[in-house]
Amino acid sequence: MSILRVEGLTKRFRGVTAVDGVSFEVEEGSILGIIGPNGAGKTTVFNLIAGAIPADSGRTHLEGADITGKPPHAIARAGMARTFQLMRPFYSMSVLDNVAIAVLAGSGTRRTARDDAATIIDTVGLGAWRDSATEGLPTAALKRLELARALALRPKVLLLDEVLAGLVPAERAPVLDLLERLRTDEGVTLVFVEHIMAAVMRLSDSVLVLNLGKVLTSGRPEEVTKDPRVIEAYLGEEPTRADS
Repeated sequence: MSILRVEGLTKRFRGVTAVDGVSFEVEEGSILGIIGPNGAGKTTVFNLIAGAIPADSGRTHLEGADITGKPPHAIARAGMARTFQLMRPFYSMSVLDNVAIAVLAGSGTRRTARDDAATIIDTVGLGAWRDSATEGLPTAALKRLELARALALRPKVLLLDEVLAGLVPAERAPVLDLLERLRTDEGVTLVFVEHIMAAVMRLSDSVLVLNLGKVLTSGRPEEVTKDPRVIEAYLGEEPTRADS
């Protein structure tokens, strides 16, 4: 069953077509990786799906319901959350308070918000920083905090925008383990934009390739990475080993 269906999304900025008729479906409980060169339209697609910007045309359906044109908070309550490349937590607050606010923004209550937040913090491996000030956290911890705030909305579909960016190889593997657990243990469907091909190969059930705002191809990771069009447009000689 498709939990997310995107049909013909198109977005233009001052005459430049950033997203051009993009369509795809995501099966419930699966992981879709989205790849492509810089400027391919990946983040714009996320912005359109999540309601951050309006589409010029096209539709988005979540669990069969049309969410096209709805504001971000309504889409979040419908069951979709996202992370951002540029992390913007409340730096004057603790990790716990940051996540508790996200819990309240979802379906949480004041009575249980802090307890729910503490559970999520433990889930993402931030327990050691739970009561720490957010300002001054290392990048790896900030990435996990961004993920925790998204999970606090209790999403059925989670959009991850370069969640591994800025992490060294030793920091990536635990995050990948966490994402796999979210799918297997929590039943969260994941859609992630990523440039680190080792992560794409490890996590993805299927891969969507964007180039110049259009879908270049899609399919299983091992098929997509052998496609001459993908190699020419994006991969080149980039290695896809797990230690990359």
